Amino acid sequence: MGYLALLRAPHVSRLLFGTLLGRLPAGMTALVIALALREAGTPYSRIGLATAAYAISAAVGGPVLGRIVDRTGQPRVLLASAVIAGGGYALLALAPGSAIAAPLGAAVAGLAMPPLEPCLRSLWPDVVEDEQLDTAYAFDSASQQILYVAGPLAVAGIAGAVSPVAALWVAAALGLAGALIVATAAPARAWQAPPRAHSAGLLGPLRSPGLVLLLIGLAGAGWAVGAQNVLFIAYAEAHEGGLPGGAGTLLALAALGGLLGALAYGAVKWRSSTATRTWVMALGMAVSYLPLVLLPGPLAMAGLAFLSGIMLAPLLAAAFVLVAELAPVGTVTEAFAWLVTLFATGNSLGYAVSGNLAEGSLTSVALCAAGGIGLGGLLLFGARRWFRPAPADVVPAAAGVWLAAADMADGTPAAAEPVPAG
Repeated sequence: MGYLALLRAPHVSRLLFGTLLGRLPAGMTALVIALALREAGTPYSRIGLATAAYAISAAVGGPVLGRIVDRTGQPRVLLASAVIAGGGYALLALAPGSAIAAPLGAAVAGLAMPPLEPCLRSLWPDVVEDEQLDTAYAFDSASQQILYVAGPLAVAGIAGAVSPVAALWVAAALGLAGALIVATAAPARAWQAPPRAHSAGLLGPLRSPGLVLLLIGLAGAGWAVGAQNVLFIAYAEAHEGGLPGGAGTLLALAALGGLLGALAYGAVKWRSSTATRTWVMALGMAVSYLPLVLLPGPLAMAGLAFLSGIMLAPLLAAAFVLVAELAPVGTVTEAFAWLVTLFATGNSLGYAVSGNLAEGSLTSVALCAAGGIGLGGLLLFGARRWFRPAPADVVPAAAGVWLAAADMADGTPAAAEPVPAG
């Protein structure tokens, strides 16, 4: 009933649908760039350059666009970024074989990717009742799992029926359509960030030590997911013919586990604090990854893949609430954008490191995946006392060293009488 009540609330279905539609290109782009450029005869070295340009630009552009949203509102930023990103996809589609145009188009598409995900999470407190907030974030997190399956499937279908270049045009259209649906919704038009806290300074949400520690811990979850992708791909190759659907089946099962895990999380009325739930979910995710080191037969591995995905979406759902609690006033959209960036950065690093390990031992790849979230979970547990929102313009006393560095960066004086975190 909690989810039915949530979906019946005004604007919720529209915002969810628009966000998913507009974010579908994020699940398509890496694959569609590779297919489109390869069809144009591009060598793998330049394909890697273009995909890296997209990923790096998206990591940089997200927080920048988030800060602009916090200062100017959502509609103009969403629509303008969608148009610019569409231009990047168009450049890719028109000149996939160009050594200059292709990486440039990929960079533009990534840099201007509409910040739909952080915008939606900034809207939830204004759209739903307080008692529905955990459910909303959980359903949001669950729905994102669809992208990991739907994006590659959409690319495969369009590329097979028409061409990879056609999939680039579709990605541009989907991004614009999703941004338009969200930007014209009443909550997005009415939303305005409160005036930024004086303590935010140039660093914005990164001025909060608790938020920075949270983001670093969640980068460990991203690392684990990146390493897990490599593990599943290499495992499927080693068991060719024994696993229908190959790595895609394992990845889909992990996404399904995340979907069901988030739905279960959102259905529970939690009494523990958000901070406690966050580190518990992170350590639970580490535990769910450990059985992967057994590398059993295909049927058992499918079950372990499902198990490994169960805790990811609940962890993110709890983290969304905690990010909103820890972000300095007036910086919440940028804070959510940093979450996306740090998770994606961890994902890329986990992918790169485990890719080198895969040549030697799949067990080491599985340990790499479990180790990433294990260290992240231990960091979140150790930093749990920092996960308490401080009053506006005041920060924890233990942050003296952090603030000294921040003051050197932006010239903003620290609070004269800091308050301890408790």
